[in-house]
Amino acid sequence: MQLKIPFTKDKYLGKKFFFGLGLVLGAVLFFALGAGFVLYRFNYLPSAENSGQVDIKQVLVKGIVNPEAPKDLETADFSIFWDAWAAVQEHYLNRGKLDYQKMVYGAVKGMLNSLDDPYTVFFEPKEKQEFEEEISGKFEGVGMEIGIRQDVLTVIAPLEGTPAQKAGIKPGDKIVEIDGASTQGIGLDQAVAKIRGPKGTKVVLTIIRDGIETSQKIEVVRDTINIPSVKLEKIGDDIAHLKVYNFYGPVSFEFKKAILEILLTGRDKIILDLRNNPGGYFDYAVQLASWFLEPGSVVVKQDDGNGAYVCSICRASGLALLKDKKVVILVNGGSASASEILAGALRDNKGIKLIGEQTFGKGSVQELYPLSRDSSIKITTAKWLTPNEHDISKVGLEPDIVVEAPDEFGKDPQLDKAIEIIRQE
Repeated sequence: MQLKIPFTKDKYLGKKFFFGLGLVLGAVLFFALGAGFVLYRFNYLPSAENSGQVDIKQVLVKGIVNPEAPKDLETADFSIFWDAWAAVQEHYLNRGKLDYQKMVYGAVKGMLNSLDDPYTVFFEPKEKQEFEEEISGKFEGVGMEIGIRQDVLTVIAPLEGTPAQKAGIKPGDKIVEIDGASTQGIGLDQAVAKIRGPKGTKVVLTIIRDGIETSQKIEVVRDTINIPSVKLEKIGDDIAHLKVYNFYGPVSFEFKKAILEILLTGRDKIILDLRNNPGGYFDYAVQLASWFLEPGSVVVKQDDGNGAYVCSICRASGLALLKDKKVVILVNGGSASASEILAGALRDNKGIKLIGEQTFGKGSVQELYPLSRDSSIKITTAKWLTPNEHDISKVGLEPDIVVEAPDEFGKDPQLDKAIEIIRQE
C-alpha cells in the first residue's frame, strides 16, 4: 500500500504537526549538544591556537586508542603509525612484496624496544615455540642464558654439560659479535635467534672477558640441549651437595626426590649450590624455599610501582622438612632471578651464609600473555625484593664469604670453603 500524505491546510498545519515537529527539533538539538560535548571532552575541537578543520582520521584513531586524552596528546598520536603505514604502501620501492604481518610484528617489537627493558619482549609464533621448548628443558642450541647488562649482551650462565660450557663460555662474558656481526644495540630476542640453531651447525661468538685485554673468538657447535634440574652428591657421611640448575618444569619433582634421599640417609648438612643457575619460574623459587622455612614466612616481596607488598604466593607453605638442617649456599655471577630469590629468602629469614661471588642482579618479574596468531608477549610486571626489602636489580647479592672462581680445571675452592664452613657450624 502506498502511503499518501494529504497536504491540506487543516491537517498539515494542525496542533499534532507542530507538536511532532517540536519533538524532532528537540531530539536533533539534544544529539548535537551531545556530539559537541564528546568532541570537546576528548580535545577533538580545534583550539584557539590551532583553528582549522579536524582530521576525521585523527578523531577516529585517537578516540579508539586514547579513550582518555593523555597529557601530551601529540606524543601519543597513533595516526603517525597509519601515516607511515600508508607512506610505505604508496611509495616503497618493493611495495608489491610487502609482508603485512611481518610489518605488524616489527611494529610491536619496536614499541617494546622503546621501553628500554630487555626482559619485555614479543614472541612471533616460531619464537614462542622456541621459548616454550627452552623452559620445558629440551631444545637445540648452545645452552646458555644471556641478558643485556649495561647495554652489552652478556652471558648470565652456561648450562651444565652444554656445548657453551664445554667450549669455555663463562658467566659474565660479554658477547660483542655473533658470526662476525656486531651485537651493539641488539635486542635480546634477536641475539637468541642468532645464537640458537639446528644441531650440528656452528656459531662463532666473539667475547670480552674481565681480566683479559684482547677479545676471543669461540666456536660453538650447536646440539640438542637437555637441561638437568637437580643433582644430589654425597660428601662424607654428613653432607648433601644439592645442585639446582634451573627453576623450570621438572625442578619441583626432582627436588622432592633429592629431599627424600637426604632424609632417608640421615644427612644433617646441606650445601645448596645455585651457581650458574639462571632462574626460571617465580613460584618454583617459593616452593623450594618452603622446604627450609616455617610455614607463613615471607619468601619474597613484590613492588608493582605502588610500594612493596607480600603477594598471594610469596609466603612459604608446606612441611618445612629441612628447617632444622645446617645449610650454606653457593652463588656466583651466573646465579640470577629465581635463584637469587631463594638465596635472599634463606639469608634474610635464617641468616644462612652465601659463599662464592656476587650474583647477577635480575630483580624483575615477567608474565607471559598470549596474543592472536599464536604469538605472545612477555612483560615486566613488577620488581621483587628480598624479605628485608633489598632491591637487587643490577646489583645482585653480595656473598658473606667471597671466594673467587678457580682458573684451574678440576679445582673448586668455592665448594671446598662451603664444606669447611658447614662443618664448623
